[in-house]
Amino acid sequence: MFKCSSRVDEAIPVEYQAITQSLFPSGGYAPGAGPPVQAAQKFAEILGIGTDYDRYLSAFCPASEQIWGKDARVLLEHFQNNLDLLIQKTWVEQADADRKQKLEDRIPGFISALEQGDLQEALVEFGVILEELAYLFFGGQSHKEDFTEYTLRIDTQMGLFWWYGGKLGQLSNFTDKLALRALLLIGICYLTNF
Repeated sequence: MFKCSSRVDEAIPVEYQAITQSLFPSGGYAPGAGPPVQAAQKFAEILGIGTDYDRYLSAFCPASEQIWGKDARVLLEHFQNNLDLLIQKTWVEQADADRKQKLEDRIPGFISALEQGDLQEALVEFGVILEELAYLFFGGQSHKEDFTEYTLRIDTQMGLFWWYGGKLGQLSNFTDKLALRALLLIGICYLTNF
């Protein structure tokens, strides 16, 4: 995942700090607990994807263990198509052209992990996708410690998205499937609408 300086939470505009703190508390989650779905919904609203997020939330996080409904599959198709388009349209130096292809090749693995319910693998794959996508968009800046603050200065919504991407690494041992799916859905919806 991204490097985040210790100052990154301070760089978040005051009006969003309560929501970001409830989504990713500075002290971590209580044992066996994760972020409330309501915090994820509020964060999705901040990112401008609240309507889509709410629409797909039940398709991705049903009360039963059946994970995949028709709406979820359609969203994942749109997600893959939009990511492919973003990757193809990104201009990079010739030396980085292979990165674009490798990134495109990772997307089906992420989707497959989601469909199989292997959310920890999906989280790892999504982290790599976000890191590589950030590199394609921002070059070497994406590897700097102040990357999130940099993106917050460019655009608050985009910066909050990259902040979220950097925070996903905190979930490496997280076992609450519904909360994890709700968090992954934020990124899926955002990149589908990017």
